Amino acid sequence: MTYVGTEAGTARASKRLNATLWTVQILLALVFTMTGTMKVAQPIAALAASLGWPGHVPPALVRFIGIAELLGAAGLILPAATRIAPALTPLAASALTLVMLLASLLHVSRGEFTVLPVPVVIGALCAFVAWGRSGKARIPAR
Repeated sequence: MTYVGTEAGTARASKRLNATLWTVQILLALVFTMTGTMKVAQPIAALAASLGWPGHVPPALVRFIGIAELLGAAGLILPAATRIAPALTPLAASALTLVMLLASLLHVSRGEFTVLPVPVVIGALCAFVAWGRSGKARIPAR
């Protein structure tokens, strides 16, 4: 049995989900572009003074994380926007989810519980994009 208007309701829900995902993707890309640029461009001493943890890990790891965040930011937007290999978008979101999980574990290991909500929320948003773009609101390739 089908109900009149079911398809229209599903289409509206799908458009809302797609719009929500795009909004979250853009916001996450901005966040990761800012934090990645900071980790790549600023001196380690300045990062250690403002963030703390970069003074306790190898500088190459800080730079690697920054590069990963910049690539992840590009991966959240470019494949989906160009529709060239859009399957890379949920992959980038999944990788950034892992980065945020590892950041959360680092903060827990250092007893920095007051900053823990930031990577947890950002990681949850990355997981939401990975979920949405891998199934519910896939972007078709050209």
